[in-house]
Amino acid sequence: MRLVVVLGYSAWRGAGLHPVCEARVAAAAELASEEDAVLLSGRPESELMREAWPGGPDRVLCDDGARITAETAVHVARLARELGVDEVVAVTSWWHCRRTGVLFRRALSGTGIAVRTVGAPRWSGRLLLREAAAYAVLPLHMRRARV
Repeated sequence: MRLVVVLGYSAWRGAGLHPVCEARVAAAAELASEEDAVLLSGRPESELMREAWPGGPDRVLCDDGARITAETAVHVARLARELGVDEVVAVTSWWHCRRTGVLFRRALSGTGIAVRTVGAPRWSGRLLLREAAAYAVLPLHMRRARV
């Protein structure tokens, strides 16, 4: 069994789903099969992503407890062990794949669960700068989330 995880994204403007997050949901919907479990992660995006999800709600879970990627990795590791999955596929933006992979692999270390990241389109130079800044605080986030 596979767990497909869609990481949320929000610029904290407006009430709707951010276009970056929409692209991630669309990429995950194309990737996920009926046998997969799907986790929509992020606060406040998870419920907005659920509303936008084109598949059946019976296989979709929401995690609204994670505010940063490191927290998502910890939540995913716990859920992956509970569900007995063989593989975790993290769907995020291409510019976020590297950091996501580092965090998920660290959280799932020793479990035997494979981790793969899939990058959805949509980007800007500003988002690349944001990601670079996130790398600077990665050790702090890892300690905070206990990854």
